[in-house]
Amino acid sequence: MLVKLLVVAVFAAVACQATEEDVLEWADGEFAEELRRHDNTLVMFYAPWCGHCKQLKPEYVKAAELLRDNDPPITLAKVDCTESGKDTCNKYSVNGYPTLKIFAKDEVVNDYNGPRDAYGIAKYMKAQVGPASKELLTAEDVKEFMNSEEIGVIGYFEKEDSSLSVSYHSVAKKLREKFRFGHSNNAESGNKIVIHRPKLLHNKFEPNEVVYSGADSINDISEFVKQNYYGLVGLRTRDNMEAFKKPLVVAYYSVDYVKNPKGTNYWRNRIRKVAKDFPEYTFAIASKDEFQNELNEYDIDYVKSDKPIVLVRDERNQKFMLRDDFSVESFEKFMKDLQADALEPYQKSEPIPENTGNVKVAVAKNFDEIVTNNNKDTLIEFYAPWCGHCKKLEPIYNELGDKLADEDVEIVKMDATANDVPYPYEVRGYPSLFWVPKNSKDNPQKYEGGRKLEEFIEYIAKHATNQLKGYDRSGKPIKAPQDEL
Repeated sequence: MLVKLLVVAVFAAVACQATEEDVLEWADGEFAEELRRHDNTLVMFYAPWCGHCKQLKPEYVKAAELLRDNDPPITLAKVDCTESGKDTCNKYSVNGYPTLKIFAKDEVVNDYNGPRDAYGIAKYMKAQVGPASKELLTAEDVKEFMNSEEIGVIGYFEKEDSSLSVSYHSVAKKLREKFRFGHSNNAESGNKIVIHRPKLLHNKFEPNEVVYSGADSINDISEFVKQNYYGLVGLRTRDNMEAFKKPLVVAYYSVDYVKNPKGTNYWRNRIRKVAKDFPEYTFAIASKDEFQNELNEYDIDYVKSDKPIVLVRDERNQKFMLRDDFSVESFEKFMKDLQADALEPYQKSEPIPENTGNVKVAVAKNFDEIVTNNNKDTLIEFYAPWCGHCKKLEPIYNELGDKLADEDVEIVKMDATANDVPYPYEVRGYPSLFWVPKNSKDNPQKYEGGRKLEEFIEYIAKHATNQLKGYDRSGKPIKAPQDEL
């Protein structure tokens, strides 16, 4: 936390120095050659009109500034998929914006799935190119590693090539972007793996150190780290948020371990008191200011009270919220009702429209009626109002609705920025299209066809549960009897 505050202070001091020149922009003809000139590169594939890209851009520039003098070097670059970098984006199958990929020279290492703030990007990329586990040569090194304000895992090994050590280092490489690892090869240390929690996270509800007692198995060690790293109620931040699995219960309030550690722990301990009785859930605390965007998803624009706001997302991405003022008693009752499936999910939704056209408009409140229970094969488009590709598709999609108006097929669209997207649909870019067979509504299929009118019709004609009245299975129009006279 202290380190993060120092980085924020650095941002304030050097804001004028962080410029777009720190992020290189490459076109099709130079992309491969430029990649080979750089050992480690993070590339953002973007579209100028993309709202998420515009939001990421200043953080990306700041991250490049933070990484400018890193050893080993890390380069941040970008490619415009609408103009100079079209071929490159097609080569790397970029379907949504922004898409970020990590390269070693000109080889793709991985898709980037880390944080989207400057500090988080820099930290994530440093973890990708540095050693997965920091070697702790002396007792002072171990002490310094443990004195951090971050949680850490230390492997203590009598022999560097022991089976436990080999498995531990494999786990560290696998989980390096999410957790902090160190190791000490010392005959006096014995063979053990320990999760150390910093003093600011110490509490009476759980041990300050957790020792692994399982087999020399990569899977077992990996599960041990994942399940125990953050403890009973984890401290959720922008750079570790993806490590907290659903069903996830988050208490948002003024979390600040630097200025107000006592107040932060006051509420955290009350959350722990309830959390210990619900082991099937993941619990966390988070700063209400840092995660205002998540509060907005529940239509919470401003938190007046000092008490925590408790929000939940389950495995089906359904949302729930504690509507009463927070207390140990109200929180415990809420969790029991949640556990008993006795709560109504919260839905972010536009008003239900009249739907008089041939392309039906779905919102969260009428999704079951328009899509799930319509007893028709369905093609649904999830779009964003600002998306250029969506705007280009709109007239074609409307014409498709007109062409298939008398068929046993529903053509549907939904604004995914103004409505909660229901499970099991996963929208990672715009537009996202799914084909939903009438007899398999719980298994929507990602639409992989073309986006010309005739290509839509060919796909639907081929995959329709019942053959279309106006088209054969290849998508060719069926001539009416009078047409043959």
